[in-house]
Amino acid sequence: MQRTEWDVIIVGGGSAGLSAALMLGRSRRRVLVVDAGEPRNRSATHMHGVLGHDHSSPLDLLAAGRAELTRYDDIVIESGTVVSATPLDTDAIGFEVVLESGERHTARRLLLATGLRDELPDIPGLAGQWGRNAALCPYCDGWEVRDRRIAVIATDATNAHQAQLMRQLSPQVTFYSQGLNLPAAARTGLEARGIAIESRTVVEIVGDDETGGLRGIRLVDGTEHEADSIFVAPRQVPNDRLLRELRARTIRQNGVDWVLVDPSGRTNVRGLWAAGNIATAQSSVPVAMAAGNLAGSGINGDLVEEDIAEAVAATPRDDG
Repeated sequence: MQRTEWDVIIVGGGSAGLSAALMLGRSRRRVLVVDAGEPRNRSATHMHGVLGHDHSSPLDLLAAGRAELTRYDDIVIESGTVVSATPLDTDAIGFEVVLESGERHTARRLLLATGLRDELPDIPGLAGQWGRNAALCPYCDGWEVRDRRIAVIATDATNAHQAQLMRQLSPQVTFYSQGLNLPAAARTGLEARGIAIESRTVVEIVGDDETGGLRGIRLVDGTEHEADSIFVAPRQVPNDRLLRELRARTIRQNGVDWVLVDPSGRTNVRGLWAAGNIATAQSSVPVAMAAGNLAGSGINGDLVEEDIAEAVAATPRDDG
């Protein structure tokens, strides 16, 4: 199929990708955004802690962002999945991107903003509550369940801190340790603030068949505890297949390999940037938007330097 050329291709149309496109479009760069339509927060009905958009739908935010980008003639947003990205076989910096549809596109720079996925603990019923009555972030979802019965299910001993954050919002917090050996200081802190510690293993999250809501938590011995909300820390895994194929350098943090980037999102691979949840576990919408903003301006600055070099090289020299 015919190959289309762009200044920048952005893979991922979430908060980071669209923010980067906005910065680049305002610099009159030709930008293609390829979006698979699967943002990480798509299961959440509301997002919080986003100034000017508190308690609004995350999907509405993305829709508004897409609408704003239509005023910039050089930005194209296309639904699809990128199956491969390879450096151009030329002296120039650039990449060829192939979509699942077979379309081929080339660009001088490539930004990956494909986010991450949450790998939940293997507890029956938990996935069905995720994004509604089960959440990760006390800052994003804690206020809405203030003063209610809150269960914090551990995936790691450090989740005791998550329970302490929830204790700031409710006096009715239970920490389900899942058999983990808590450090003495963590246990002392939980007990001092009146956080109940339950050592019996959680084996099921019990939903309400009529409402689809949360009824409670079932333990290994059959005991059922009532709960209004669950907080858990899933394993956060970046959607970094393309980064790995392009051999971007990574750094291991908390058992996960994250791409190594500079403050603007630049990787060690020439012309390749990464922004948003693909590059960090700091996963709030404002953080992702800021990362996209920095990446967009950083990529444009890099292209300007390349444009200067090309212009200088093409200028006739007067050696006389």
